[in-house]
Amino acid sequence: MSMDVIEVIVAKRDGGELTGAQIDWVIDAYTRGEVADEQMSALAMAILLNGMNRREIAGWTQAMIRSGERMDWSALDRPTADKHSTGGVGDKITLPLAPLVAACGAYVPQLSGRGLGHTGGTLDKLESIPGWRASLSNDEMLSVLRSAGAVVCAAGSGLAPADKKLYALRDVTGTVESIPLIASSIMSKKIAEGTGSLVLDVKVGSGAFMKTPERARELAETMVALGTDAGVRTVALLTAMDRPLGRAVGNALEVEESVEVLAGGGPPDVVELTVRLAREMLEAAGISGPDPARALADGSAMDAWRRMITAQGGDPDAVLPRAAETMVVEAPSSGILSRLDAYAVGLAAWRLGAGRARKEDPVSFGAGIVLHAKPGDLVRAGQPLMTLHADETGRFERALAALQGGYEVGTGSAEVLPLVLDRITA
Repeated sequence: MSMDVIEVIVAKRDGGELTGAQIDWVIDAYTRGEVADEQMSALAMAILLNGMNRREIAGWTQAMIRSGERMDWSALDRPTADKHSTGGVGDKITLPLAPLVAACGAYVPQLSGRGLGHTGGTLDKLESIPGWRASLSNDEMLSVLRSAGAVVCAAGSGLAPADKKLYALRDVTGTVESIPLIASSIMSKKIAEGTGSLVLDVKVGSGAFMKTPERARELAETMVALGTDAGVRTVALLTAMDRPLGRAVGNALEVEESVEVLAGGGPPDVVELTVRLAREMLEAAGISGPDPARALADGSAMDAWRRMITAQGGDPDAVLPRAAETMVVEAPSSGILSRLDAYAVGLAAWRLGAGRARKEDPVSFGAGIVLHAKPGDLVRAGQPLMTLHADETGRFERALAALQGGYEVGTGSAEVLPLVLDRITA
């Protein structure tokens, strides 16, 4: 059925509801190239300004799913569970979480992405492991799942191609912030991925996409509704991203910290969130009994990690990349580290080479920041606060500029968000 794209744009421009037929047609026509980028840009802006209701968002999401393939894990003999994070600074949780949940009895098929700007990408972190492959065929994914219990890899081109095209358009048209478009983008890929249950980690704070709890809650509620309407058991946690998560920020540095967690150590906040998300994933998958904390302590999660990395061509015993140069940032005075801004640290790590400005840019696997103190810690003047890692000394000056005003040492206590702010269910 052919429609007039101008009528669709005007309907949303004037605050009207799009019909299911209009949504189906415009997504299909845009994917095929019949609707031009400038026309879809106008529609995206109209959606940003006027919003969509639950029926429209669900229809938009399903239309994007139908633009490509839908994965099927029915051949597996155990439930599947996945987790998606909206991204942050030092957020390496997927790395210990996927093998941990696999060790507790669920299959974890996780399609992940690369970092852009100040937020890190799971695939960039894992690619710092020599030999590890992000691109797998569907048959290879199934093989890794059967042998290791978990797979973390890049989404294939056949999965929600409409979203891939629209995502790139939103990035250059000022429409990224639209909650209906964010939610449908995330959930179209996750639902097409075929998982039986999904836990969403929606970050809140300066280092997150959603700066306030109110916006984060709106996004979480929208995504939980989309998952529920599509028959996927979905729950969301709102978690803190006003300060970095853990002590390592940067690709290989975060892999090292993740291995520490799998070995029974690691920073308390990373351990706490990993275990909490694991329990949520197991509950959503209908698995009771196994204790994720015990699986970290007894080595079974580490065993699953080694199987997962090996199955994707990586060497879990390989020496990880190291940056050629380091610089120590010292505490300017004695007192309590009252603030450590996540965005400032993420921007500094990006300038050190850990991130990219464009999707095609390379990253430095060894670049990043190691934090020696977190908000609430007592520090002394001249004590190391953080160590910067880069391949060229010329990057330090720009990283220091990003950190300017990003931390404070004083006499008062640290005011930080609780690690888990809220839990959202259908």
